[in-house]
Amino acid sequence: MSTCAITMVYKDYWALSQWYTHYGRLLGYEHLYIVAHGHDPMIATLCPRASITTIPRDTLEGFDRKRGKFLNEFADDLGQTYDWVIRTDADELVCFDPALYASFDDIFDRSTSDAVFALGLNIAETINDRVLEDVEMALGHRTTAVFTGHYSKAWATKCGTALWRHGIKVDPDKLNSVPFDLPQGVYLAHLKYANLKALEIANQHRIGIGNTAGKGLPGAAWKEADKVAARFYLHLVRFGDKDWASARDEAYQAITSEPFRDEKEHVLRSPSKVFKHRVALPSWFKTQFGANQDLTTDAS
Repeated sequence: MSTCAITMVYKDYWALSQWYTHYGRLLGYEHLYIVAHGHDPMIATLCPRASITTIPRDTLEGFDRKRGKFLNEFADDLGQTYDWVIRTDADELVCFDPALYASFDDIFDRSTSDAVFALGLNIAETINDRVLEDVEMALGHRTTAVFTGHYSKAWATKCGTALWRHGIKVDPDKLNSVPFDLPQGVYLAHLKYANLKALEIANQHRIGIGNTAGKGLPGAAWKEADKVAARFYLHLVRFGDKDWASARDEAYQAITSEPFRDEKEHVLRSPSKVFKHRVALPSWFKTQFGANQDLTTDAS
């Protein structure tokens, strides 16, 4: 089984370092592909063993559609060489329960579909957490999370399957029959809220892009990124605690029992369900995926 991972990034250096170290350890750094949205020599410094492709940043119109089209074509090119292509944003780390899987290969060996989804988790920095050092893996020091349907995304595909709007593009005549493959014990850890210092920097970029003049730019989630973050933390404080197993089973059942089949855009994706409770991550997140090692040294 051969697998690679790709992401597209613009200046999100903290998240990119997390992504590079996480997938490099699991796949080998030589199987990582980074698309730089605009020339940025810092990416090669942070990710010395990845293959880096630069695309122009001369216009931001049609932002999501252009990026999605390019990445789907790039993934198909890589799919000529690799059996599976993992594709996530730089702040998304796919993790798996080591009691169920030893590697990504184990997940893919059991799959009978052309795309795999994961159960989404927003990982949060809380008032009791210390500030992360730049060289530390977030999953080694963050234990608070909230399950999320919005980030229960498709994250790995075979050649010929396109990702779109957190799901997959499907032929119209197959939309009602294509399987929604979300294996138990596979999670997408979304790190957007895991580092407040990095979040503030990233939100400045999002607000700048979202408020640029032009058509097809990101919506309110980017235009008002600071307000979106504030709402998340307000909800987090108000949510009650729930034990991991109960919260996990509730989220898994809610998402897998009613996947959303979008007949307008011909997309299969997770329903954007909201789960109103906090959970503490199991210790294996820390021991398996949060090793406290120097990111740059470990990856060079």
